[in-house]
Amino acid sequence: MYEASFNQLVLISGSYNALKQLLELEGYEVFCYANAALSKLSRRFNGVVLSDINMPKLNGLEFIEQVKQFDSELPVIFLTGFADVNISVKAMHLGAYDLFEKPITDKLLDCIARASEKRALVLENRELKQSVKQHSGPGIRILGQTQVMQDMLQLLDAVLDTPADVLIEGETGTSKELVGRYLHEHSNRGKLNFVAINCGAIPEELIESELFSAKSGAYMGAHSSRIGKFEYAQSGTVFLDEIEAMSPSLQVKLLRVLEERKVTPVGENTPIDLDVRVIAATKVDLQSLVDAQQFRADLFYRLNLLKVPIPALRKRKADIPLLYKHFCSIAANRFHKTFEPITPEQALLLREKPWPGNVQELRNHAERTVLLGKALALKDLEQVSQTDESLSLQEKVSYFEQSLIEEALSQSQGSIKEAMALLQLPRKTLYDKMAKYGLTRTMFTESE
Repeated sequence: MYEASFNQLVLISGSYNALKQLLELEGYEVFCYANAALSKLSRRFNGVVLSDINMPKLNGLEFIEQVKQFDSELPVIFLTGFADVNISVKAMHLGAYDLFEKPITDKLLDCIARASEKRALVLENRELKQSVKQHSGPGIRILGQTQVMQDMLQLLDAVLDTPADVLIEGETGTSKELVGRYLHEHSNRGKLNFVAINCGAIPEELIESELFSAKSGAYMGAHSSRIGKFEYAQSGTVFLDEIEAMSPSLQVKLLRVLEERKVTPVGENTPIDLDVRVIAATKVDLQSLVDAQQFRADLFYRLNLLKVPIPALRKRKADIPLLYKHFCSIAANRFHKTFEPITPEQALLLREKPWPGNVQELRNHAERTVLLGKALALKDLEQVSQTDESLSLQEKVSYFEQSLIEEALSQSQGSIKEAMALLQLPRKTLYDKMAKYGLTRTMFTESE
């Protein structure tokens, strides 16, 4: 009998108690429904569908047609109480994985195991293709395999070429400008200018000419015409960092520019048409500033059309070893140094640290590791571990188990078969634990 890599199974049947018990004894996590459960299925579903072909509301042929519309590779196995050649032929023609006549036999269990294995390979290949797309294509790359990061990347990819402005929210050090550049470089504006402006760094008396251009002689000292940031970014992207620091008077002017898509240089009367995308970034909750009347509500609502929240590093701990290895590699190349791979114990210390400075703090620590040596740079992590009593025993055990799995996958460069041998785990158990910790083999392949 084949060993199932993924063990989830949706069972759709009018009478499923006995079958459910049998499948659970085989190690499957079974979700039972009396009728077609389309809302429970998606392209990410990591299992198999086992369904009666005769259902009261939606028959099996209609059901599989709808399933194949959103995922042509999701295995659907049908059960029938009587053999009907015409229905069987139609079901297979529509893409059914197989069809069995009741009662249940070992052949059905073997078929479910094979379908589970196939589903695992399909999802693994999709992850690999997505990884290749993200990491081997031109332009800015964003590293992260945790679900929150994949959700963010999916959102970014969905809005790449839309003309709408974007608001990026993230704590200090979460790489808000990197996300802004990703949106720009992967969009149809990518070959044109990306102009980054720190709204809190430009003096109040210069900011209007700095942003909106100025005619020669418009003010004292303006000996020549000046092209402002918005005009310079024509057909490209303007990135407004720390938008919360913008003065009230400038907020009014920015709102007008966003609404009219025109800018009037200081000392001129004729406006210039603009074709720019505006990406604003903030490290605070703008809604709270609006409630406190410290930020214009109309500008907030104008910017808040598309909001991209960047998760803090403490909410994506499984990404820390991947990021750390990446930053160490960059630093080693930059400083002409070598670095040793981190051990599972050191990886545990990295994940235990709260990282209030987020990705930037992690990067700084990686650079210190390369410059000063691993033993010296990890001293502060050990101090954090000794003083941090917030983790329970179970959490520490989980962290250590995850570290060992990551170490095995790293040594085997993502080979599931080799990792199974190193850890002395069956394939199904390894897949279960990888799913528990948000790990995928593509996080450890050479292409990454």
